[in-house]
Amino acid sequence: MSETPGTPGTQDRLVAAAPRPHRPARPGGTPVTVWRRVVASVAYVVRVASRTAALALALYALFTVFRANPANAWYQLVESLATWLSLGLANLFQLADPRWTTLVNLGLAAVVWLVAGSALASLIKRAAP
Repeated sequence: MSETPGTPGTQDRLVAAAPRPHRPARPGGTPVTVWRRVVASVAYVVRVASRTAALALALYALFTVFRANPANAWYQLVESLATWLSLGLANLFQLADPRWTTLVNLGLAAVVWLVAGSALASLIKRAAP
């Protein structure tokens, strides 16, 4: 029998097929527990917080290198965050140009935030049973 041109056939994607069988949440059949979700969420928050800190430090370093306007509200906000998040590394190296000193020192602090945040997030995820 031939199908008429306007009616859907069995090979058509719009025709409802048999329901798919339920697949477990994880390969191997282990269900995702609430504890694993909490641990994954905490690790995600740690990773986001460390990246935000590194971003604030990098922005302030760039604002300093390119001589942004210190009277600007965004500059002042980023400056206050960067001084609080610098981990004591703001005066580690003293170079001839103060702009490059800021770039190197706060860039190093940003790298420390990124490495420490990733390591801590990995340790948190490993702690989950």
